[in-house]
Amino acid sequence: MALVVQKYGGSSVADAAGIKRVAQRIVATRKAGNDVVVIVSAMGDTTDELLDLAQQVSPLPPGRELDMLLTAGERISMALLAMAIANLGHEARSFTGSQAGVITDSSHGKARIIDVTPGRIQEAVRAGQIAIVAGFQGVSQDTKDITTLGRGGSDTTAVALAAALAADVCEIYTDVDGIFTADPRIVAAARQIPRISYEEAMEMAACGAKILHLRCVEYARRFELPIHVRSSFSSREGTWVVSDPNTEGSEMEQPIISGVAHDRSEAKITVVGVPDKVGEAAAIFKTLAAAEINIDMIVQNISAAATGRTDISFTLPSADSTVAVTALKRIQEQIGFEKILFDDQIGKVSLVGAGMRSHPGVTAKFFGALADAGVNIEMISTSEIRISVIVGQDEVDAAVTAAHRAFDLDADQVEAVVYGGTGR
Repeated sequence: MALVVQKYGGSSVADAAGIKRVAQRIVATRKAGNDVVVIVSAMGDTTDELLDLAQQVSPLPPGRELDMLLTAGERISMALLAMAIANLGHEARSFTGSQAGVITDSSHGKARIIDVTPGRIQEAVRAGQIAIVAGFQGVSQDTKDITTLGRGGSDTTAVALAAALAADVCEIYTDVDGIFTADPRIVAAARQIPRISYEEAMEMAACGAKILHLRCVEYARRFELPIHVRSSFSSREGTWVVSDPNTEGSEMEQPIISGVAHDRSEAKITVVGVPDKVGEAAAIFKTLAAAEINIDMIVQNISAAATGRTDISFTLPSADSTVAVTALKRIQEQIGFEKILFDDQIGKVSLVGAGMRSHPGVTAKFFGALADAGVNIEMISTSEIRISVIVGQDEVDAAVTAAHRAFDLDADQVEAVVYGGTGR
């Protein structure tokens, strides 16, 4: 008997009909002889609606109370799903994140999992019950307050719980049939990827692909836990995320490029006229680190000989831009830079593939495709298996389409189907 952990996103449980459909899939897995633990997200756009409601009440809601509010969405869906399963003749028990033993730090809104102690979940499984856990939430180790894990936190809950339970597989159910070579909403001819490595999946998640959350894949890689990405709207095989995608039944050489990811949620800040002296860049980024802001791409211009000053540009999540600008203005006089420029009309387009390690010319081909499409590159960043560029936000679709076609990723026939609306 296998232990299967399944996670269902908000689009899968968006309404009563969706909840009933998910319940039938869970019961079918149980009838096949498996123990089943389920992690569920809030219904549809519930989290966004609760956020809007909080903003109407308070422009700056306290983090503790906002977490208390947002976790209500998952509690609603887990209880309704347990009722639907009971209606099918199987016993189910629902648990909040804290009841399931998800222990986090005390950072409200973006808590990190410290430990998982799933005693109550194990008891339920041993009793033959289907355990249903509210995703996205946990309890602070220090304050004992309810915390949330940030966007995509239900994915992380699922993998962390699967690892703690020593599950055989973690199935992530969404509204597309797996991981594709590009967002099907932009590239209709995107191909489904049957198997992909942890590192490629991590790069795609970090670059804006919405199917899996970055922390979820990091967790899975650490524990070598297979992730099976599937659609709750169909019975197609989906995509396996594993340590080595070429080990089982694959006789073909790994493709050079696995996919093209994009992200419209970043902004660019340029600190103009920074004195070209030792320690000034460190002071800027220490200030941003103290404000808990994650920086993505960084470019520093060559110092102007006449002035001894330089410009430093970097990208960051657009949601953090106000905090970043405020923090930088506080040290402007201390460092002596001239001004701050801000641009949120940008997008990041990334080429991801482990095969580029051993194939020269990938960069030239990528940039040539963007040039032919009339797309201007503002910033460039690379890793061993990724090339990312910043372009104008209105050029993102053209850049993704051009790169996808240049590396022969288009399917022979349209195969990508988007069953829901968000991809999560």
